[in-house]
Amino acid sequence: MELWLEEQLELANGRAMKMRVLETLDSFKSPFQQIDVFKTQAFGKVFTLDGIIMMTESDEFSYHEMITHVPMLSHPNPEYVLVVGGGDGGTVREVLKHSSVKEVHLCEIDKAVVDMSKKHFPSIAKAMSDKRVIHAYEDGAKYVKANKKKFDVIIIDSSDPIGPAAVLFSEGFYKAMHGALRETGFCSTQAESFFYHGDIIKSLFSFIPKIYKEYGYYWTAIPTYPSGIIGFTCLSNKLNPYNVVVDPKRVPKGLKYYSAEMHKAAFVLPEFAKSYIKRSN
Repeated sequence: MELWLEEQLELANGRAMKMRVLETLDSFKSPFQQIDVFKTQAFGKVFTLDGIIMMTESDEFSYHEMITHVPMLSHPNPEYVLVVGGGDGGTVREVLKHSSVKEVHLCEIDKAVVDMSKKHFPSIAKAMSDKRVIHAYEDGAKYVKANKKKFDVIIIDSSDPIGPAAVLFSEGFYKAMHGALRETGFCSTQAESFFYHGDIIKSLFSFIPKIYKEYGYYWTAIPTYPSGIIGFTCLSNKLNPYNVVVDPKRVPKGLKYYSAEMHKAAFVLPEFAKSYIKRSN
């Protein structure tokens, strides 16, 4: 019998991403969510949470490179970094490509995700064993509140705003992130697709200008996410993300997606999406 993985998130809206499954490698329920790993024909190994695609071997680099290197290279000297979510290890892997980094705090509410990645995606997960990585298995909202003025860069590598990740899209959480940033700090957060999720983006930018003096939205192409793209906020209290000039000497070698040119281009939005982002300049 032929098996197909059908992405669950958009089914209610009459649209879906399907891929042929060659083998189910793992399937279990953690205290927080259903975790599955599949071997697929087109995208290699695929990891899902509650039926929603989180990562595939074939295209994870475009997501992890862009959620990471845009804020890291916008900051002049990132030393202390917080990753909330990101238990697969891809964002931590990219953060550690910057020689300035002294500590990476990985705050993942579900340790089972980290254990799953170590088992099924060892080349991605191995970065989490670096001696600079501090693991915290707890609620990300509580963690940022407990670490005032601690971080140069905060990266919210979250799932969609349902279940345990819903709080990470709230105004209270964005205020807490602001309090955890150092003076020249940058945040980037997973912020959905401007094709499918304009209501979520509008909601975020209804309160972001009240919290951060500088802010923007950028995006990357990724075939296995809803609509084929995913967007991110880029937030700071001092440095304008649209005015960043990337030093090419700081760009890590061997990247597949990110470049200084792509960094700049990623902030360019189609006309209809510009209305989702409230900016005074």
